[in-house]
Amino acid sequence: MIDELADGEARNLLTIGQLADYAGVTIKAVRHYHERGLLPEPSRDGSGYRRYGARHAVRLIKIKTLAEAGVPLARVRELLAADPAAFTEAIGEVERDVRDHIDKLHRTLDRIARLRSGDRLFVSEQVADYLDRLRALGVSERSVHLERDLWIMMQALSPQTADGWLTDKLDALDDPEFQDIYRDYDTAYGWSPDDPRLPELARRSRRWYDSRHPAAETGVDSDPEIVALAAAAAAAASPAWARLGQLTRQVDGPL
Repeated sequence: MIDELADGEARNLLTIGQLADYAGVTIKAVRHYHERGLLPEPSRDGSGYRRYGARHAVRLIKIKTLAEAGVPLARVRELLAADPAAFTEAIGEVERDVRDHIDKLHRTLDRIARLRSGDRLFVSEQVADYLDRLRALGVSERSVHLERDLWIMMQALSPQTADGWLTDKLDALDDPEFQDIYRDYDTAYGWSPDDPRLPELARRSRRWYDSRHPAAETGVDSDPEIVALAAAAAAAASPAWARLGQLTRQVDGPL
């Protein structure tokens, strides 16, 4: 085929489709290389067709080879015109750029792998373990995700508050009564704010909290703004939870 191309160079034997097939590219790619000024575009013959010869085929193969090696098209013209020393230096630069790109892809793959692990991409390992404990208790994924978002906020805005809360929450999860209250809160998410079961749940919650109040005073130093944000987020998520918060604050005296 090369001999035929060489013999027919003066009259340019190939149509654009034949040239594309010969080089293993699409006609669209050939036209794109014309537009970028990488591949000379022959004039039309008497029949109105453009015909290509050996020099076009060889140049197109070079362009394709460089492009597939990762050379940006913006640099292909420079490399095609470079002497051997300049070509070697430029290819070295391209290789470094490709390796940098590969490194970035590996980092992206690592992040994707971490995404598969869910919560651990966004919160500390300790908080992720706490969220897994909630799942093990039968807490809904909806509530777990709401908690996760609160932890993300707390760890970003007030790491010390988050650490204190985490210690207290982990301790609370060892208490079967707290586990029952947490599961009931989870169930109450979709209740009406007027549900008659809410006052009793509020009393149980307040009674449990008051029983732990001395430990809470010494164990957790809460940032008021973080507490307010967390309460607002919970209230926005569920009207029933908003009502529970109001009822719990209204409970006074011995329970």
